[in-house]
Amino acid sequence: MAVTFYYGSGSPYAWRVWLALEHKGIAYELKTLSFDAGDLERPEFQALNPRGKVPILVDDGFALYESVAILEYVAERWPAAPSLFADTARERALQRRMIQESDHYVATALRQLIDVTIRVPVEQRVETAITAAREAVGAELRRWESTIAGDYLSGTLSATDFTLYPHLALLMRIDQRNPELDAAALFGTKLSAWMARMAALPVIQRTWPPHWT
Repeated sequence: MAVTFYYGSGSPYAWRVWLALEHKGIAYELKTLSFDAGDLERPEFQALNPRGKVPILVDDGFALYESVAILEYVAERWPAAPSLFADTARERALQRRMIQESDHYVATALRQLIDVTIRVPVEQRVETAITAAREAVGAELRRWESTIAGDYLSGTLSATDFTLYPHLALLMRIDQRNPELDAAALFGTKLSAWMARMAALPVIQRTWPPHWT
């Protein structure tokens, strides 16, 4: 059996798959692609994913793209512990809902913040747009603050944590480049503790985006 994982450094969607593979101890070959070099436009990559995006998982000739589908596939293909999803249908449904919320709401708010900050020259930035985008991110983080009841988002460490954390790590990366955002102030006590707990995990440290170090 040969597993190949196509990854792009800094992509939250690719990072979650990397976390899942490492969490479950699956042997794989890592292929890191360069966005700037146009690797995702190359014919050989487009043959695997005509949408030209990472991540892609190739398992013994079977190629799969879209990160949530890959998480589900990994969970079913390698069901032995440690698990990515809970044992009961209702708990799994809640985890899948949280993954959807992370991608539909947190990621959307984060993209809006990126659009008015790092994608705009400093001299052309509009303060009111930045304030509004920052508040949209803050509103989402307040929702998550109210849902945390234990060490991890849905009980034990799971795909929900591996989905949300890369988005919020990207937020803090943006904050490093734009410290006036003061993104740390958007995090409540429980969410801040969760971020610190996640950052300390060996699986996070092993998969930290190479170009962020």
